[in-house]
Amino acid sequence: MSPQPGFPATGPLAGVRILDLSSVVMGPYATQVLGDLGADVVKVESPAGDNLRAVGPMRNPGMGHLHLHLNRNKRSIALDLKTPEGREACLRLAEGCDALLYNIRPQAMARLGLSYEAVAARNPRIVYLGAYGFSEQGPYAGRPAYDDLIQGQTGIAALYAQQSGDVPRYAPLTLADRAVGLHAAIALVSAVLHARASGRGQQVEIPMFEGMAHMTLGDHLGGATFDPPLGPVGYARLLAPHRRPYATADGYLCLLIYNDKHWHNFFALIGRPELADDPRFRGHGARAAHIGEVYAFVADVVRQRATDDWLADLARADIPAARLHAIEDLLDDEHLAATGFIREQDHPTEGRLRTPAPLGRYAGTPTAIRRPAPALGQHSRELLAEAGYDDAAIDALFARGAARSTDSPEPTGKPDGL
Repeated sequence: MSPQPGFPATGPLAGVRILDLSSVVMGPYATQVLGDLGADVVKVESPAGDNLRAVGPMRNPGMGHLHLHLNRNKRSIALDLKTPEGREACLRLAEGCDALLYNIRPQAMARLGLSYEAVAARNPRIVYLGAYGFSEQGPYAGRPAYDDLIQGQTGIAALYAQQSGDVPRYAPLTLADRAVGLHAAIALVSAVLHARASGRGQQVEIPMFEGMAHMTLGDHLGGATFDPPLGPVGYARLLAPHRRPYATADGYLCLLIYNDKHWHNFFALIGRPELADDPRFRGHGARAAHIGEVYAFVADVVRQRATDDWLADLARADIPAARLHAIEDLLDDEHLAATGFIREQDHPTEGRLRTPAPLGRYAGTPTAIRRPAPALGQHSRELLAEAGYDDAAIDALFARGAARSTDSPEPTGKPDGL
């Protein structure tokens, strides 16, 4: 990822500066998205670094694969916020920022001397956004919150069991972290727009539990939408046991026969046009009421032919279908290759890397990967200088251990969060 001289600002958020005190996935993903859109993201880490730096594979210590993706387009400053000097440096950085994002409890921020009141006293226009497990207004406030726990507490693991009849399981993604991270990114931009229009910042809370409950209940509130309920919770189509890639004679096929036209074309394709008048298939409501039988029928039909044969005939019949991809198939996907989605770039210390491109196209404000993911404290000196410290003051912060740069001594102890 060859550095550009001066790393010129590009993207629709150019000119927005964010102080990122978050760690692991949810907060860093939110600020990665915002950084891809052009924001100047200043990642504040403890002298030991973000935990995620230690998650391999990696070529060099502290530069794990997830860190390389989640923290591109950011600058890193390492501060010991438990020291008065480190806290003061953080507050001075906040004076020049549009927003501060953190993901520990508000009480912990207050103990560090970085409460909303303390930060707003230095910058009344700042958006102070906390993205953490549970709203401070409820009895779960302060409980530990990790992706697996939130998936379990919001019904996702149980939905897998309900659909398959198997044991509960977690989605093999950091689903809660990334979904709620997007909520946090949207909330931050919205609040910054308000602050710029009104001249007033504000405190914002984005909790993981409520964020994922919003997602699961949006699909599965079902009959409980109504008072009194009109039936059980759950969206029957999503819970049907055969709602999964269909086995073919030689592999798997992703297929969704959805509207009346699709069904009529499918029945003609398989030589059973009379099924269009079957009460189970006659209209969307009837199919929804018999969704288990409908998916089971399709599963029985699809397994009789090879995947390529199905794909060719379904395309001619204008029925949505796709080949089942494994993760490694995405690296060679012809569409992603044509759109330049997988970027191959050179990192100054980590060598040749692959990474997904910033999402979307902006004709007037194009996005870019302006900066590679930083080493711990790589930009400490330049950021402290931007905050008004002279060289002697910066050297004193390093000497006292209140700040760390890439050329200062390694801290003792294990990596941890803020």
